[in-house]
Amino acid sequence: METLQIDKANALKAHEEASIKGKSLLENLFGKKVFLKDVKDRIKNFDDVLAENGISREDFETSCKGLEPDEIAYRMAKLVCIAFNEGWLPDWTNSNEYKYAPYFRMGSSSGVGFSYHDYDVWAASSGVGSRLCFKSSDLASHAGKLFEQEIYKPLFTI
Repeated sequence: METLQIDKANALKAHEEASIKGKSLLENLFGKKVFLKDVKDRIKNFDDVLAENGISREDFETSCKGLEPDEIAYRMAKLVCIAFNEGWLPDWTNSNEYKYAPYFRMGSSSGVGFSYHDYDVWAASSGVGSRLCFKSSDLASHAGKLFEQEIYKPLFTI
């Protein structure tokens, strides 16, 4: 039997340009993993987030009818986390497992948009919302930058 060799770059290009049947053939030959792009390469906008979650734009917009902009932004932020985390769920019983969230400087000229003020001896603090965390610092930073204006600003500045 004769063996054929193909460069990965050529296989990726062929997969990208192939029909659905052609993609399936290539995936059967080389395995699906060969053709999976990094999540940061797959997601460039919110429509990509919706596609990653199997939701149509029309269904998302219908589900948001009547909601305030911050409520829509919260729904969007949850979908961003789900998409970028690719099935990873934080284990809140494991304090050794790091969880990450985007960090923003919005608001005043000093760069501090969300101020903290100590009052008497009572204090409470929370660094991030626990449901909206990412599995890596890189993903949190990337998502925060990518969706700062479209999602995070409306979410955090009512």
